[in-house]
Formats: sequence, C-alpha cells, structure tokens
Amino acid sequence: MTKFLSVGLIAIVFSTSLIAEEIEDHTKMLMDHGDGHLMEMSGGMVMGQNTDKLPGGCNSISGTKEVTVHAGHKYAEKFPGRMYAFDTQEFHFKPCTKLTVHFVNEDKIRHQWMMHGLPKYLYPKGMFHLEVTGPAMISGTLILPPGDKTYLVHCDIAQHMEKGMKAQLKVGDGDGDLPSIPGVTAPVVPDDYKARLPDVFAAAKVTEADIAAVNEALVQAEAAKKANKLTAAAQADTFVSGTTVIGFVVGVLLALFSAKNFKGMGVTEVVYTIFAWLIGGFESVIKRVSSLTKRVFAKKNKKLFWLKLIGILPK
Repeated sequence: MTKFLSVGLIAIVFSTSLIAEEIEDHTKMLMDHGDGHLMEMSGGMVMGQNTDKLPGGCNSISGTKEVTVHAGHKYAEKFPGRMYAFDTQEFHFKPCTKLTVHFVNEDKIRHQWMMHGLPKYLYPKGMFHLEVTGPAMISGTLILPPGDKTYLVHCDIAQHMEKGMKAQLKVGDGDGDLPSIPGVTAPVVPDDYKARLPDVFAAAKVTEADIAAVNEALVQAEAAKKANKLTAAAQADTFVSGTTVIGFVVGVLLALFSAKNFKGMGVTEVVYTIFAWLIGGFESVIKRVSSLTKRVFAKKNKKLFWLKLIGILPK
C-alpha cells in the first residue's frame, strides 16, 4: 500500500511540473530595442515599457502594484456569444502607480493586452502593449498618469476584441464606463436573433399587415396569370379542333366530289385535271382583283375630274 502511495505522489508531482512547463516565461528572454520596445524572437513583445519616467503631473510614484491577467477561450464561456476574454474585465489603480502586468496567454494562438490613451510624449503612439504567441507569459511595466480617467484595454488581433477580449482600466475614479465591456457594461449593438423587417421597410414604417397584403396581391396576380395561360391554351385547342373538323369535312366533300368527277380517269388525267382547276381558280382570282382595281381607279379619276371641273383642284 505504501508503495502505491509513493508512486501516486511521484506521478502527481511529475504531472504538476509538466503543467507548469506548458506556460513558458518570455520575460527573461526579451531584447531591448529602445524606447521601451522589448522583443523576444519566439513570439513575445512589450511596447511602451516605462519603469522610471514620471508622467507630467506626477511628483512621485504613488505606489507599486502587480497584476496577473490570464487570456483565453475558456474565460469567454461565461459570456454568451463571445469567443475570447480576459479573466478580469475591470481594473482599478491610483494615479501615478507603477504597474507591472504579467500577461498569461492560455490559448495556442496569439493574444495581446493593449492599453490606449496614454500620454504620447511618454508612450509611443499613446499605448502600452503586451503580446505573446501560444501558451506563455510575458511581463511589462508602466507608470500610470495622474487624474481620473478610464482607459481601454483589449486584444488588437483581428476580431478578438469584438469576440470578447476587452476590458477597462480606471485610474482614480475614472471618467465613466466604456461600452460593450463583457459582464460590466451593455453592448452598443446587442445581439438580436428575432426576425425583423428589412431596413427599407422599417424606414418606411411598413407594418406586417402591409406586407401580408402585398403578398396576397402577388399570389392573386400569379393565380390570374396562370388562369389566363389556361384560357389561352383552351382557346388554342378549340381553334385547332375547329380547324381540324372543317378540314375533315372539306376533305370528305372533296373526296366525294373527286370520286364522282375522276371516275374512270387514270393517275395522269387526275393530276392534269387538278392543275387545270388550280390554274382556272388562280386566273379567276386575278380577273376579280384586276376588275376591282379598275373600278377603284375609275372612281378616283371620276372624283378628280369633278374636283377639277368645279375648280377645287388645278387643271
């Protein structure tokens, strides 16, 4: 029994040491590039480091503080709709505090702890920036300005802040709260998954009843269109049927007529006779058209004659 307990204790100690080694400390491997810019080649970086220069308005350092901030996916689980978060969403410190931040990234991607709005004469681009890639820790120090002000702290990796990695740091009493801080302040644009009218309808104050009426009108128009198509098709069928019947009757009459008139004729005689009929009919039509044309021109010439006679038209 004692042997088993000993083996268990050794296993616990060994596993604990492995877990501890998963978070790598980049602080001791940073290279100073000047102007408070420290960089470590394997993915750690500090920008805006300031350990001794007092901001204007600070006669001395009011106190020294250290804070450890954890970042990762698991800290967003308590905020519905968020993917990343810090373990702390709000910080409070006295003005002129010398603050050291130990930033621990627990994800296998890159995260940042970036503070905005600092005096640019002391902090390049007005920010203090901690960054680390993968499960690791990095530390940096700054001296907070005097006065009561609320500063934004966030991860500036694309979409990480929008997905929850955002906090506020109040110096003194702060100057109000920032919007959309998870668990602290309400979002600027709250999530809304309810069905809504399109913006163009909403701007025109169109109601659900209006849309229902439009939909009903569209349905009726579509039904009328289909009814018209069916009516046209039925009329076409009636026309075809009537034409077929007339053709059939004419065919039967021609067959009877032909049987009577072509009786005893050979094939050649039948063809010749049919062509003779066709030519005769064609000539008859031409004569009728010619006669009608002459009448029309005669009437026109007669009218022109009388118009010229009475002096309406020049002779």
